[in-house]
Amino acid sequence: MGFSDVVRWAEHRINSADVKAKSRRGWVPQVTGFTGYGNSERARVLGRVLMADPEREPKTKVERGYRQFFTTQVPNIAVTVELGEQRVTAQTDRNGYLEVLILDHGLQPGWHTATVRTPLSAEATEARVQIIADDVTHGLISDVDDTIMVTMLPRAMLAAWNSWVKKTNTRQPVPGMRNLYAELLAPGEPTFYVSTGAWNTFDTLTDFIAREKLPPGPLLLTDWGPTPTGLFRSGQEHKRVALRNLIVDFPNIRWTLVGDDGQHDPMLYSDLVQEHPDRVRLVAIRELSRSEHILAHGTTATISAPGNYRTIKAIHGHTGFDLVREFKKL
Repeated sequence: MGFSDVVRWAEHRINSADVKAKSRRGWVPQVTGFTGYGNSERARVLGRVLMADPEREPKTKVERGYRQFFTTQVPNIAVTVELGEQRVTAQTDRNGYLEVLILDHGLQPGWHTATVRTPLSAEATEARVQIIADDVTHGLISDVDDTIMVTMLPRAMLAAWNSWVKKTNTRQPVPGMRNLYAELLAPGEPTFYVSTGAWNTFDTLTDFIAREKLPPGPLLLTDWGPTPTGLFRSGQEHKRVALRNLIVDFPNIRWTLVGDDGQHDPMLYSDLVQEHPDRVRLVAIRELSRSEHILAHGTTATISAPGNYRTIKAIHGHTGFDLVREFKKL
């Protein structure tokens, strides 16, 4: 048994004991709805089941970031999902997450609401779902950390300070990204936010996107817990899988990819362009300054190899305003 297996076993045992202890105190499983998405044929409903105190006042939207991570997930519990004309029964995974595929939902393009409940839920929880029309031919996929929000990933101490210690309403936007997305998107074109951030930050990121007047859209986040192959999940692999899934789910859409050079976005986007050159319209890379690179990963240069986008148009700039100017030159 490897060290990561020991950590996973310990995490599971501790969480199981916590579920039982909180159940004795009257806590109940409660669904947290994430933002799902789909096309005319199928839709994905996303969420997580956590233990909640029914007597506690609803938490405020403004809190220290670390409070988002103190949760007790409920694994392997039955959930019922209703969306459009369909009702489906499923089960959460080992970490309490649910991703339910709904076929033949019968919904028109636009935003809809799925209802999700567990056998012990007093009330159903709502989860928003965006249905994208089949005739849409362009969409945008955006990174989050240091692309739309100043985070200083992957520098662990700064990321921890920004994500855990600072209050959730103090996240700072990257200047001009709202203007860039308004320039890039036409009405009805979707935006997906693909990030290595934890699902625990979903509410904070959703509030940030709304506050900064960025286009609403599904967030595809990840879980920071141990895996069978390591202590932490691979952020690069999570992004790679999410990008490929969107390519498959929306075969008529050519994508604009927006990221930054503080992590591995240039390499990941380059790989996608080489695999699917006909499915990418534009790549936009926000370039961190020398000081930002030092704060993010300790060197003055990017940690990712420059992207090779072949015949795909690409623009670079330090802020969203710079990227808008570069885009208008194309």
